[in-house]
Amino acid sequence: MSSEVTASRHVSVYIDRPLGEVYDYASNPVHLPVWAHGLGDSIEQRDEGWVAESSPMGRVVVTFTPRNELGVLDHDVTLPSGQSVYNPVRVIAHGAGSEVVFTLRRRPEVSEAAFERDAETVAADLARLKSIVESG
Repeated sequence: MSSEVTASRHVSVYIDRPLGEVYDYASNPVHLPVWAHGLGDSIEQRDEGWVAESSPMGRVVVTFTPRNELGVLDHDVTLPSGQSVYNPVRVIAHGAGSEVVFTLRRRPEVSEAAFERDAETVAADLARLKSIVESG
């Protein structure tokens, strides 16, 4: 499989909370199963990184960028095939709140229909994140 990207789509959500609050919650891998159902319903730290055994893609290993002051939440997801998928994510200030932007990249082996489903999953995950963080 090629790792070449054929298209990108930015999926975003406005969250009525300051950047630091959104980043603190979203950057903690323990919270992922609560809001990012696209990665499964559980995740735990192991020697090889953060492992989601029950993701929709099978067992995946997630490697996160280190905590930073810039709101960068980038992560690599290593699929059961061994292929690694890079996912750029940013939390940016937006007035008194924040915007979370996930860049979804379509690889050549992903059909247009599957890409649309992936975009819908990301949008649902971001809507869940918004609901959780705004409800405190």
